[in-house]
Amino acid sequence: MGSPQFSVPILSALHEQGDVVAVVTQPDKPAGRGNKLVACAVKEYALAHAIPVLEPRRLRKEPESMDALKRLKADLFIVAAYGQILPQSVLDIPPYGCINVHASLLPRWRGASPIQAAILHGDAESGVTIMKMDAGMDTGPIIQKASIPVTDDETAESLSQKLSELGKKLLLEILPDFLAGRMECTPQDDEEATYAPLIKKEDGFLDPAQPIEILGRKIRALNPWPGTYFEWGERVLKVLEADILPSQGKSTGRRGILQKFPTIDCIGGTLMLKKVQLPGKNVMSGKDFLNGVRDWEGPC
Repeated sequence: MGSPQFSVPILSALHEQGDVVAVVTQPDKPAGRGNKLVACAVKEYALAHAIPVLEPRRLRKEPESMDALKRLKADLFIVAAYGQILPQSVLDIPPYGCINVHASLLPRWRGASPIQAAILHGDAESGVTIMKMDAGMDTGPIIQKASIPVTDDETAESLSQKLSELGKKLLLEILPDFLAGRMECTPQDDEEATYAPLIKKEDGFLDPAQPIEILGRKIRALNPWPGTYFEWGERVLKVLEADILPSQGKSTGRRGILQKFPTIDCIGGTLMLKKVQLPGKNVMSGKDFLNGVRDWEGPC
């Protein structure tokens, strides 16, 4: 059970190692300018390898989907960034239960956006937790963990790729012992739990009145989705990459130019915008962006 690219290496490894009887994933969603329906990464892999696909919209409210899951007679459900909360009635279907490959060091960052949360909060390390699922939000007992450092230039995309590979490796290591009943599970300490809520598009707004360290982390944490942006008059300028520099001595929110790159002064420093994007345009360097505008310098 999974949906985004994070899940694909895990699915691929399971497919190579054993008998994946089906994939359960999110239904196709509209994307792009034409709002055409697009399959998620897990569905694309499954179709390419002739694995049956189930796409329930609301699993807990669809008796026919529950019946389809039961007919699979699967021994174990493995979840990796599926995107729906499984009710107890689903958790009870497979004889070995359900295990989740979660992209954080539980109980830190339960919830929908653990990778982004680790970067947003400046965590020195992140990791993967494999847990036995219960009906709560990432509250089940821990089977095994593995950690990696979070680098200063980490983006959500780069960290997701690393954690996906780490999760794949850890899952393959523990699965034989888990199925043989040789793995002990450790209950989570709920008092240490933190939560990573679902990221929304409006979370990408960059406010120059915030400390520059927070803005720098936000640019990396919300790359590639939903992206971050400054409001520039009535226009929006998306920021894909920026460097943090010492303050240039201008007022907060003041737009400037340094080394032929656009800058914005913030609390505690200056952001140099290295890669940007205007609505409907391709991504460009900050230098190329300045070549096409005449009114960049000034107050926000």
